[in-house]
Amino acid sequence: MINLRRTRCAVVSCRAGLPAVLAAVVMLTACGAVVGEGDESGGAGVLTVQGVSREVPQDAPIGHTVDGLTTFGHNLYTVAADPAENTVISPLSIGYAFAMARAGAGGQTASQLDHVFGFPASGPHTAFNDLDRQIVTAGGQVPQPPPGGTGAPGEQHAPPVVAIANGLFVQDGLAVTDGFLRTLASQYGTGAQIFSPGQGAEQINAWVREQTAQRIDTLFDQLDPATRLVLANAVYLKADWRTPFAKEPTTDATFTRADGTTATVPMMHQQETLRYASGPGWQAVELPYAASELAMRVIVPQDDLTPAPALSPETLAQVEAGLRAERVDLFLPRWDFATDLDLLPALQTLGLTDLDDFSGISELGLGLDQAVHRANITVDEWGTEAAAATGLAFPLSLPPEPQFTVRADRPFAFAIVHQPTGAALFIGHVADPLAS
Repeated sequence: MINLRRTRCAVVSCRAGLPAVLAAVVMLTACGAVVGEGDESGGAGVLTVQGVSREVPQDAPIGHTVDGLTTFGHNLYTVAADPAENTVISPLSIGYAFAMARAGAGGQTASQLDHVFGFPASGPHTAFNDLDRQIVTAGGQVPQPPPGGTGAPGEQHAPPVVAIANGLFVQDGLAVTDGFLRTLASQYGTGAQIFSPGQGAEQINAWVREQTAQRIDTLFDQLDPATRLVLANAVYLKADWRTPFAKEPTTDATFTRADGTTATVPMMHQQETLRYASGPGWQAVELPYAASELAMRVIVPQDDLTPAPALSPETLAQVEAGLRAERVDLFLPRWDFATDLDLLPALQTLGLTDLDDFSGISELGLGLDQAVHRANITVDEWGTEAAAATGLAFPLSLPPEPQFTVRADRPFAFAIVHQPTGAALFIGHVADPLAS
């Protein structure tokens, strides 16, 4: 076990740029172990066990992991999304947060996490490590200060930005297992940041703001005072369209809502050669982003169907298989909205009900009692900007409810015994506790 606490020992190495008041120290109880910086994939001020750097994954089960996240995303959408309200969710962000939790889960908790998220039986952490390396753009630097828009007429295409950040926040003094810290350092590129009692939410929210270009201001409105550890993930995207909606003017047009009512909205328009597919009850078009392997696939239900089936793994696979270059006359509204989710009720519906065995994180016994997800997206004529953050808060586990009640409120017997042999050292009874 490694105690994470502030110290005056001069055996600590930390990244430059972290304010001294937040300097996190990972050290053995005896104050004899040095912590290192990890590798360049970690954030400023994130400390890891010395000598542990980000691994280069080999033969990671990417396909299995992506299939699991696709199924999970649709299942979550099905139980959490209101058809009458806008919804944006990042299965990737939620997956990263719970994959980190999986690194410290055991027993039934681990089995349920594998079932709900579709984590592979072996190599789940190397898969997320590999996803990071394949998806994140060079440097993965979130623009600071916030760009405040996706583009402007006449601007040259900016390089796309995809950034993924993982965070471990530990209350001052909590003992965390060496194995858990090593997994987070080697596969998720992060270490530990220490927070003082009552200060965790403010520190984590500041981290989220930095990792999302200020698009997400608050992840946790507040943390339970009993919270000892938080796992967090942030995903940020900013990308220009390969072909902006600039040749044709944006005009007002009618949009029919789910309940049949209509609204007048700004409708973008372009006639281009785009990859197009269609199937039973749907049409799909793929909008590529500039200078990247990223694309948005817009799937429009037909025949009064709802969007939910369009996000099923089966339909998404049909879309991918059916896309062909065609001349398309596309009308697409602008949009700009956010979604906030309390994940636990939805996850319990999906089968994640045992959230008490995280003994691989700390032997003190942590349970998950708060899981929040916030995401937003802006789409206009020039491109897309989106951000998501997921936070998991772990207090010390509460003991289970008692199955029996014993009240020694009447004369009772006692025996002091040697357990291996059963030999009674003392026996007796208590007739009056006040008598001497």
